[in-house]
Amino acid sequence: MLFNSWIFALFLPIVLGLYYILRQRWQNRMLLVASYIFYGWWDWRFLSLLGFTTVFDYFCGRAIAASKTPRQRKIILTFSCISNLGILSLFKYFDFFSDSTQRLFDTLGMHLDMPTLGIILPVGISFYTFQSMSYVIDVYRGDLPAARSLIDFALYVSFFPQLVAGPIERGTNLLPQICRQRYVNWNNITSGFLLVLVGLFRKIAIADSVAALVNSTFSHPEACGGLELLLGLYMFSIQIYCDFAGYSDIARGASRMFGIELMLNFEQPYLSTNITEFWRRWHISFSTWLRDYLYIPLGGNRKGQLAAYRNLLIVMLLGGLWHGAHWTFVVWGGLHGTYLAMHKW
Repeated sequence: MLFNSWIFALFLPIVLGLYYILRQRWQNRMLLVASYIFYGWWDWRFLSLLGFTTVFDYFCGRAIAASKTPRQRKIILTFSCISNLGILSLFKYFDFFSDSTQRLFDTLGMHLDMPTLGIILPVGISFYTFQSMSYVIDVYRGDLPAARSLIDFALYVSFFPQLVAGPIERGTNLLPQICRQRYVNWNNITSGFLLVLVGLFRKIAIADSVAALVNSTFSHPEACGGLELLLGLYMFSIQIYCDFAGYSDIARGASRMFGIELMLNFEQPYLSTNITEFWRRWHISFSTWLRDYLYIPLGGNRKGQLAAYRNLLIVMLLGGLWHGAHWTFVVWGGLHGTYLAMHKW
């Protein structure tokens, strides 16, 4: 279900109406059902995948909390990470690496029949996988108590405003809001509704409006002059920002009307004065996830400058691959890792 669709324009008021007349215990159950309807509207078959991730990580969190030795906790955390990354890799990257291996052998003049699955990529899998992983890691680190209620945890993983396009929430922020009694006032409703309108304006009036020019430029660049190429390039920067930020605004606005505050995901990134500042303002939930769960565990900048440069490059290469299973995303990540290292130097 898309935010800029008529079905969502009907879906959201109905869910809000039910939410306002229910007590907190039933609010969470209703929101969970609504979130599964929202996700299943695209393809109900992948609800089983979402459900498996939810149940598996819920019990991993409980098991870590009940473990008596660091070794047990680490084993459970490892199982959780392998499960999450294994599912993500199977659906998102198996065919990509299989095709890449096939092309490499073809280039070398060797014949190799690599298997491909040809499966559909589940929408939002990159987002809810990272969100579920962060919960287990936070429980392991002692930053967050394990969720007691499976329903509350399932709602944390599948909360529909941010399920398919972020922000990638943390258990330390979203889970306590889900577990406690929430109070919605008129300011929540009006400011949330205004934020939804701002997001729709960014998405429909700006991003979708310039998409035709951008697509025309990028599909036939050889037919364009220099000024046309520059115009297409700058229009794409506007399109991608308004598309991402617009969806985040709608997510934050819709969530606020339920009395739940999601993290800010974009903070005027094109006003940044350098590449490091840009990544503190662009897709904040993702960049901070990479920092806290990948860059710092790799050693961050604690082991000298060269190690810091290496870690930045690794993080951004994987960040590029997270965005899409294509070598252009890997190159994009490598470029940004290089830019960040150069600025740090």
